[in-house]
Amino acid sequence: MTPEERRASGALALVFALRMLGLFIVLPVFALEAARLPGGDDAARVGMAMGLYGLTQAFLQIPFGLASDRFGRKPTIVAGLLVFALGSAIAAWAPDLTWLSIGRAVQGAGAISAAVTAFLADVTRDSVRTKAMAMVGASIALMFALSLVIAPLLAGWVGLAGIFTLTSALALAGIAVVIWVAPPEPRVHKPADIGQVKGAGLGLVLRDKGLLRLNLGVFVLHAVQLAMWMAVPAMLVQAGLPKPEHWQVYLPAVAASLLVMGGVLFPMERKGHLRTAFLIAIGLIGAVQIGLWWLAGSGAAPGLWTLGGLMFVFFIGFNTLEASQPSLVSKLAPAHARGAALGVYNTLQSVGFFVGGAVGGWLSQAHGATGLFAACALAMLVWLVVAWPMRAPIAQR
Repeated sequence: MTPEERRASGALALVFALRMLGLFIVLPVFALEAARLPGGDDAARVGMAMGLYGLTQAFLQIPFGLASDRFGRKPTIVAGLLVFALGSAIAAWAPDLTWLSIGRAVQGAGAISAAVTAFLADVTRDSVRTKAMAMVGASIALMFALSLVIAPLLAGWVGLAGIFTLTSALALAGIAVVIWVAPPEPRVHKPADIGQVKGAGLGLVLRDKGLLRLNLGVFVLHAVQLAMWMAVPAMLVQAGLPKPEHWQVYLPAVAASLLVMGGVLFPMERKGHLRTAFLIAIGLIGAVQIGLWWLAGSGAAPGLWTLGGLMFVFFIGFNTLEASQPSLVSKLAPAHARGAALGVYNTLQSVGFFVGGAVGGWLSQAHGATGLFAACALAMLVWLVVAWPMRAPIAQR
């Protein structure tokens, strides 16, 4: 990477990290803390309040992506972070569950993932873009692990309102990074040019078979990720690890998987084997689902070391795909339509979260953990079959 690429990658990874920490830090304590508010005795409403973020984000990823193509990356990202900060402030003030739900919905309206990823693609060469995306993926994975450690502590000190106040402050810090730390965005196009390009924008994105494969992939990946967590925490408890100590499995698994990914993915990409690494990562996650299915159906309490090993393998596959998929989207999409392409991609990611939670909960209740993991393994197999014909994209820059 050039110094400018390192600066851009570090700054935008920090923006992602600040925003995702603001999201993740709420999740481990949301249900318990929200139950203390008026209306919080309704578990269905609490669940809806938690999920509204993903729903509004799914609707607005494409508009924010298109806006970043037309009005510029930085103004769009700043606007989205302001919306996210406003939603966090509403949630911090919320006197009851209804206002908390409104705050969560407004948070999700700040759907900047596509704009940030498109900005990163604009300022990096094809040859180093996967590494840049991996920095973003690593920041997200580490924020997830960190949130599992500090969320219960913060909830005890400042409560849910204090945590949402912190998320608002983190969003404002992200704005400062965008304005003063991130490099100037390059001129990819003039707004007037967009309508003059044949097949430009959303229509082109929706017709591209390579992009459609990647959009299906991100949907399956995040549906499986959320669905499996309907059962994995209970299995860790069965293995003898209390809920407050689950980070002792997640944090080492995430950290070790990032080291393995960095030592394997980037050399394979340099040698022209990105497709192979991509398909292996899908297979690894599918193998983990089969392993969890076998453990759940064995009738015996799962071993903690076995579960830890499966989580390690899962995060190797997951982090590899988190780094390579958006990189591939940015390479396949023409520069003038990157925001639109990544908007569709992030929309399918958000829908995957929603479907994974809803269907995973139903499968867990109706068919138990064995049915849940069997469905996840089948979904990964379908993805592997669909992804198999993929080819490495031709460098655009």
